[in-house]
Amino acid sequence: MLTLSILSIFVLLVSSIIVFEIRNERKYQATRRKKQEVKKEKQTIPKDPYSKKIIKKIKTKKKAEKKLPICTYPKFTHARLLEMGLSDEESKEFVKELIPQLEIQIPLIEEVLGSSDFHQMERLTHSIKGSSTNLGTGGISDLLVECNTYLKSGKDIEIAKAYFGYLKHYTQELKEQYI
Repeated sequence: MLTLSILSIFVLLVSSIIVFEIRNERKYQATRRKKQEVKKEKQTIPKDPYSKKIIKKIKTKKKAEKKLPICTYPKFTHARLLEMGLSDEESKEFVKELIPQLEIQIPLIEEVLGSSDFHQMERLTHSIKGSSTNLGTGGISDLLVECNTYLKSGKDIEIAKAYFGYLKHYTQELKEQYI
């Protein structure tokens, strides 16, 4: 009986190790394939005297292909407040208090946007992000999470401007929904 238990544990342990090793091997092979693709891509760039011009064209093309964010979120809901035990009317009042906060921050963000100060933009969006995510999900809340995350490390002013445009849009949508 005891030997059967020990044998079962041993078989389970060995099979777990085999599964773990198979997963690691697959990850290694995927990483290796990616490295080989990058290496092949680098080899396609010619090494002749005109290569600098070609490389410059390739780099310029990559810059032109940058993607602006496309923010399509579901309507904002105050369901989080309802889950916390507030009534529907109380929940709507809290959301109505968020709207003036947004309207105060928008001109400040717009001013900082002109100076391309990403750190200050991140700080300004962080405060309203906290307020909106505490009240609900979707719409303005999801936008502010995504925007604030980008501003922490992003450096492209065009993307920041796109997020700012969405911020205005979703603020207006929130006003129409709750006022």
